[in-house]
Amino acid sequence: MNEYRRFRQQLLKNYLIGSSLAVGVVGGVFIFFTLTLTRTEYLYMLGILGTSFIIMMILEFLRFSKDMKPISDVFTKEIHEFAGLQRVFDYLHEFPLVTFKRIMGPHLLGLSIPAMVLTILAIKLQLLHLHYYYILLAMAGATLVAGMHGIIEFFLAIKAVQPLLKKVEKIAINQFGEKQTLKGKMVLSIKRKFQFSFLYISVFPILLFGLATQVKLGITENSSQSFWSWAAVIIVLGLIFAYYGAKLLFLDVHQPIVQLRKSMREVQEGSLVKTDALYSDEFAGLVNGFNHMVDAIQSRDEKNKAMFASFLESMTAALDARDQYTFGHSTRVAAYSLEIGEKAGLDEEELRLLKTSALLHDIGKIGVADRILLKDGKLTDEEYAAIKRHPEIGRNIIKQVQGFSDLQPVVEGVLYHHERYDGKGYPEGLSGENIPQFGRIIAVADAFDAMTSNRPYRSGMPVDKALTIIHEGKGTQWDPLFAEIFVELKRGMARNLA
Repeated sequence: MNEYRRFRQQLLKNYLIGSSLAVGVVGGVFIFFTLTLTRTEYLYMLGILGTSFIIMMILEFLRFSKDMKPISDVFTKEIHEFAGLQRVFDYLHEFPLVTFKRIMGPHLLGLSIPAMVLTILAIKLQLLHLHYYYILLAMAGATLVAGMHGIIEFFLAIKAVQPLLKKVEKIAINQFGEKQTLKGKMVLSIKRKFQFSFLYISVFPILLFGLATQVKLGITENSSQSFWSWAAVIIVLGLIFAYYGAKLLFLDVHQPIVQLRKSMREVQEGSLVKTDALYSDEFAGLVNGFNHMVDAIQSRDEKNKAMFASFLESMTAALDARDQYTFGHSTRVAAYSLEIGEKAGLDEEELRLLKTSALLHDIGKIGVADRILLKDGKLTDEEYAAIKRHPEIGRNIIKQVQGFSDLQPVVEGVLYHHERYDGKGYPEGLSGENIPQFGRIIAVADAFDAMTSNRPYRSGMPVDKALTIIHEGKGTQWDPLFAEIFVELKRGMARNLA
């Protein structure tokens, strides 16, 4: 409702300012600086112009209220139908054209017809001493000014409806899960906009000056100096309106170009967000095509993610299947790591990468011989050294997989999950927060699963004992924050089950 209220206020503000400038400034200058009248006749003309302006405002308000009703009906309801939202979405795109027609209809006729009738009556009553020919010239001037005013209001309305278009899209998505679109349909082409705009922008100053000159020269002869002083005022007014119209035309074309360029840059950076369907000309087709492209990329990415997730599951299952005693280890470590990550406040994308890294943390063991990896007894120093190489082997394997080049945190989790907080771990002996975050998280999860899982040479220790070891190892073997988070989570779960 706030968007609708601001929209209505903006339209009324645009209209009042535009009408006052068109009628008061241009019309006033045209009459009072061009015609040669007595002081009493000027007052009569002022009365005629003011009365006509009031009639125009009344008729315009009635038509404006009618034009606004389809929009107000939607924004005063809390429950909508999708078809109704689509109708108002289409109507909002047509509204600038409706605004132009309103300016050229009740706006123009509501001013010129009463002004013409009142002027003819004043001439008949000999309150004004003018030739009827000048009434025809005034009608032509009023049509010209109304057309230029209509062009300006048209472009201002295009800008004003955009927040409402976004609001309708938001309502449709929230209530129906579907975004509104014109489906590439055009209301008014750029070609037509340019044709009509350039016609008024280029012709308006010339015709306005020509009409004013016809009146001026037909009434009285002036010195060259006074004529050009008067002419300068008319020309400047015409050029100001033309310049403003040209600026609005430029902005109408410039905005969608900037918006599409920004959206394309966001897609290049990996943010697959559709752009707003705010346009009803050829840009509507471009926006529609862009959004279809985003849909296609999202669909492709979802398929790729599903295939990649399947690939990860196959890889971890193949790795864990080498040893029946550690089967499911990678999956459990991933689950524990996610528990820590969620509690630590990692965002959705970070959690996705953490899960990937945890699932693959032992992938390097593929490069360790079975006689070493599956040995029941104590490892020799040489065999232990071979085991300690698995993080680097895992790092090298992952870097060969296409698509991992920009997933550095995944690589870091694989490479550094055996580093110790006190710097006594491997492969690089990093310490403290110099160890990448994923490495510190996975280290806690990996240690807990290793302690609580059965091995051929020992049984898994009780959960509480493993948690005690992790608690006592805070700040030495494990990151104190992540270790504490994990211990509290597991003990909290145990208390809830008790």
